[in-house]
Order: sequence, then structure tokens, then C-alpha cells
Amino acid sequence: MRAKSAGNRSDAGPRPRRRTAAALTAVALAAGAVVTGAGAAQAQAQGCGAGRASQVCAQPGELLDVTLGELHPTQSVLGYDEVYYKLGRYGSDKDEAAGDFNKRFDDWCETNGQGEAASVRPGARLDDPASFSCTVPLGQETADSVAGMKTAVVGPGGKLYLTDGHHTLTVFDELPDGGDALHIRVRVTDNFSSLSTAAFWQRMTDERKVWLRDENDRPITVDQLPDRLGLAHFHDDLYRGLVYFTRDIGYAVPDDASEFLEFYWGEWLRDRLPVPAAGPSDPAAYLSLVKQASQAMAALGGDDPVAGGRTAAELGKMAQWNDGKKETGGEFAKVSKPITDAKPGKLAYALDFKSGLTPAPSCTTTLTGTHRGPVTVATGVTCLDRAQLTGPVTVRAGASLVSRGSTVTGPVTADRARTVQWCGTTVTGPVSVTGTSGPVVLGGTGCTVDAVTGPVVLTGNSGGVTVSGTTVTGPLTCSGNQPVPENAGRPVTVLGPKAGQCAAL
Repeated sequence: MRAKSAGNRSDAGPRPRRRTAAALTAVALAAGAVVTGAGAAQAQAQGCGAGRASQVCAQPGELLDVTLGELHPTQSVLGYDEVYYKLGRYGSDKDEAAGDFNKRFDDWCETNGQGEAASVRPGARLDDPASFSCTVPLGQETADSVAGMKTAVVGPGGKLYLTDGHHTLTVFDELPDGGDALHIRVRVTDNFSSLSTAAFWQRMTDERKVWLRDENDRPITVDQLPDRLGLAHFHDDLYRGLVYFTRDIGYAVPDDASEFLEFYWGEWLRDRLPVPAAGPSDPAAYLSLVKQASQAMAALGGDDPVAGGRTAAELGKMAQWNDGKKETGGEFAKVSKPITDAKPGKLAYALDFKSGLTPAPSCTTTLTGTHRGPVTVATGVTCLDRAQLTGPVTVRAGASLVSRGSTVTGPVTADRARTVQWCGTTVTGPVSVTGTSGPVVLGGTGCTVDAVTGPVVLTGNSGGVTVSGTTVTGPLTCSGNQPVPENAGRPVTVLGPKAGQCAAL
């Protein structure tokens, strides 16, 4: 039995972005306004067919059942620390120790328009819907339950563009029981499928349904947006991460909140509060930043401009810091709780998870965009940042290769490298990593999974080898690595023989 309901828990999670109940009742809950991803009877009755064809006809308010892999981002950055909090919380057993369900089930139910978790069987998984249930059954959604759902716009060809929920759904995508194939429902806010691609993006820009700023608040183009979810496909906006921890201390998400609300606050804070380049790793230092930022928010007048033409009141600034409570109470006290507490604060979960990640070396050369021809990493650290390479990649002795969200068509060979680290990287061609002195990380904790089409050989690496969640279409062979390769709790999918030290991965 649960110790408490979600509404009374010490950390009930982020408040949903609420639209007015009347609007949701009239639109989202209109008769037959739920469309399942494979093509529901309603869509077929409209002559829309199934799959992508049914999405072309989806109207505002309809609920579409989709996989995470079908959703396309409308921003290029995340606050990594918010993602780290959720991954840390979901990977902990403290919720269960407190007599509650693991928070990921509550969050999935809320995101799916079904309230919170009602029952969770031992060993339950998000990718096994029969292993848990939600308080609101399918087909019995209410205005309140639908208000907590993430939103999407239907674009040309029926493609779905996510306008809210990038953080939550990226976390689901990174979980061992999540991934691109995980199902979730989204609420359609607009259907722009009849527009040309250029007209679509112009409409999205005009209506502020896309965030075209990078992690340093510099403008980007729509071509620089990632095409899919997954942590490796986004950059880290430290200010967006900071704003998350000020929620319900300096601001509260208002009714009819604007899209990208937290980015507006981050844009405002950027010129007022310095944040270390790598983000604070000390709990006391981070907590100090949260206090300074939230106090600055609450000190604003309601009509004071913040960013994007929005006032402090429109962005939910609180009338009193920490809702008028002392530091030892309210939301600030909850955020302050250490990881050793029975119910740690969000900040503690984030920093604890972050401390377990394998740090990537600093880049001396960064490749982005499209490159054709061989790439040789002779010295230093070459980083592939959402790059598309066609041609062989060679890493020589003492050099390092770090790849995030990139694709390589051609063989990858590293001989006596310093380190090789991949996140969210797709390789078509053979991979050989031999004699590396530092860490070899293909996937891993807090790292989007990789895919390799071709044989993978990992031999004689002495700095630790992690192959986690990766899909290898071909043989995987490991020998002479010290210590023995591990999978960080996320098994490897190998469509071919597994041999040697990697046989148990």
C-alpha cells in the first residue's frame, strides 16, 4: 500500500502545464477524441488510414498513442541536471523504502493522461504495461488528468513535433525499461500538416512553438534541431537546469503557461548570475545558486519584463520567496535535503547521479555537420558533435575520440588511444578498439545508447570498458581487457555471436 498519494508526497514532481478546464473538456475530452497510434476506428472513419496517415488528420485536443522514436524535438538544448535528477530518482529504491511506488510510474501515468500509479507489481517495467496500472483508466480521462500530458504539433507528412516534455520524455528514452520503442500518449495542440516545410517552420516560429537558441543563448536555425530524443542529441543549458530547481521557490508554473517558460527565466538569469562553465558539483554551491536565482525571481514586480516579451507575472513569479516560508521549510527545505536523507531533495539526486558518470575529456577539435572522406585523430581530443561522417575514422596512439549524437559510415579503428567514448552514436562499418589506456565507453550510465552495424572487436584495453544498451548487428568479440567489460545495468543487444569477455554482456 502506498504511504501517501501523489498530491501529498514530499516531492510530487513538477506541476502540470494546465490549460483551462473548459477548453480541455470541450476539446480533448470530446467524444472519441482519443486516437491510438496504430490507427483508431475514428481516424479510419475519417479516411485517414493508419499510422502516419492517421496523424495527418489529428485535430487539436486529440490524444495520440505514439512511440518515443516518433517524436521530433523543437529545441536543441536541455537542462541536463533536471534529467540527471530524474534518472537518479528513478534508479533509486528510496521511494519503495518509504512505502511508495518508484516515481517513474507516477510520472508515466501523469504523462499518459492517467493520473498517478495505482498498482505496481514486483519487477514492473514501463515497457510492460501489464505490470502496473494508473488511477485513471484509459477512456476515462478528465480535464485535470489531460492537463498533465505533453503536447505536440502535427507537421508536414504527419510528423509529430514535441512542444512540451522534452526533459521527461528524454529521461524515459534513457531508461533501461524505456527507449525509442516505449509508448506514450501526447496531446495535439495544432495541425499544420497542410503547410510546406518552410511555411511550417515559419508558423512555428511566429507562434513561439520552437526554441531556436543554443546552450549559450545564441540563435540557431531549424536545421540545427535534433531529429530525435535522447540525451546525446541535445546540448546542456546550465541555466535551464538551474531554473528547474527554483520551481515553487521563485516561480510556479501558471495556468495557460507559455511554451518554453523555463528558458525565458534562464535567459533572464544569464546576465545576472554567473554559473561555472561545467556547472556546480558541490551541493552547497549549487544550493546557493538556487537561493540567489529564486530570490531574484520573487523580488521582481509582476509587470517587470523578463524575456520574450513576457512579464514576471506571466512567467509565474511567486509573490513571496519560498511561498513565505523560512529556509528550513517549504520547497527550499525539500530541495536542500542530502542524498543520505530518507527522502533526498531533487538537487541531491541530480548531483549524486552526475558524480557516477564517466567524465569526457575536453575537446581540442570539434567536428559538426557533414564530412566526407577519412578522418584521422592524430593528437589531442577530437569530438564529434551531432556530426555525419562518411569515410574511415582512425584514432592513433595517445589521441582520443569522443562522439555524441553522431553517425559514421565507414570503419572506426583506435590503436593505443587514450580514450574512446560514444553516446548516441550510430556506426555502419567494423569497429576495432585496441590497447586504449583510458576508458572505453560505448553507451553507459547517463549516455544515449549506440548502434553498430558491423563487427565490434575490443581487445587489450586497460582503462575500463563499458558497452551498455548498444545494439550490435554483427559479432561482438572482447579479449584481454582489464578490468572485464561491463554493461552498467543495460544489456547489449547483439544480432550475431558474442565471444570472450563480452559473452555475458
